Amino acid sequence: MFDDSMQSMYQELVPHQKNPFSWNQIWNAEYDKTGSTAFHSYYKNMYLRDANYKKFGFNKFYTLDSKPAITHQDRTDNSPYVNDAASYQNIIDQLNTEEHPQFLQLVTMQNHMTYDNWYFNNQFNQANVTENLNDYERGQINTYAKGVSITDQATIDFLNQLNAMDKPITVIFYGDHLPSSYQTAAEDKNNTLALHQTDYFIWSNQASASAGVKLDASATAYTSPNYFMEMAAEHMNAKVSPYLAFLTQARTDIPSFERLVLGAGGFTTDTSTTYLDRNGNTVKRKNLSKQAKNTLNDYELIQYDMTAGKGYLTGTDFFKMKQTTGSHSTNVHRVQHKSNTE
Repeated sequence: MFDDSMQSMYQELVPHQKNPFSWNQIWNAEYDKTGSTAFHSYYKNMYLRDANYKKFGFNKFYTLDSKPAITHQDRTDNSPYVNDAASYQNIIDQLNTEEHPQFLQLVTMQNHMTYDNWYFNNQFNQANVTENLNDYERGQINTYAKGVSITDQATIDFLNQLNAMDKPITVIFYGDHLPSSYQTAAEDKNNTLALHQTDYFIWSNQASASAGVKLDASATAYTSPNYFMEMAAEHMNAKVSPYLAFLTQARTDIPSFERLVLGAGGFTTDTSTTYLDRNGNTVKRKNLSKQAKNTLNDYELIQYDMTAGKGYLTGTDFFKMKQTTGSHSTNVHRVQHKSNTE
């Protein structure tokens, strides 16, 4: 909802904010400095994360070059990146350091570009018979596919470890978009939306009251990351702040919206916000319902106040949770898997 010339909020917006709101602050409000911790299996300066995470209030931010650095840094075969199994183990270790609930943020790197022929015995080298691809693109896709299969197993193992813990844990898992390796597909603008659609899930372990809970599939098949915390609150049947209550209504009226700023040539400003209905169909802003337009207008006013305005909402209870809320009595772990062109 910002000007189309703005490409990266982390680099162009957050550094200029004094007290930006972020969800980990809910846990900080109750558990102070040990309420939230962030991990990134790469270097801390990417997207100015080191400076921005301090503003967000994360107690510590562990990376390859932090002091101390992340503990587990294993690679798979010839890959230059920390594998997901190691990234997950850093989270397991952190969960065992505190008795009280925590908000943990993990940004992985295993499946990040470039995709050279890293893996031994890559079955996808023989399985990929797609036509009209050059050898370079085919090789990139094969390496990415192998990496995703490794991630699948590491994620299963991770969730099994969480299930064995006697504390409630909820995981929000998502990717940002498909990699730029699909160059042939990216040349067709009709594929832009598909190249930005990734899987996600919200899951709770057996020690959680919300174990086994699944949200309505018809209302969650298509969504956008701005709604993940609201969806997690619904999943956990948690009490919510006024802001989360607003996002609940917003997701009903506007199920998904995002600016798609990556194409075949990298970042572009030649895009406007894309809106999807609950079935994944694109909807032009002018064709949104009256209710949706009103909600979107309210959202823009909130966003303006939080970023460029006077910050009136920070002086109210708009972002605050009641002390009895169930959401911060649970460990919440947010996993963002990188597969892009940073």
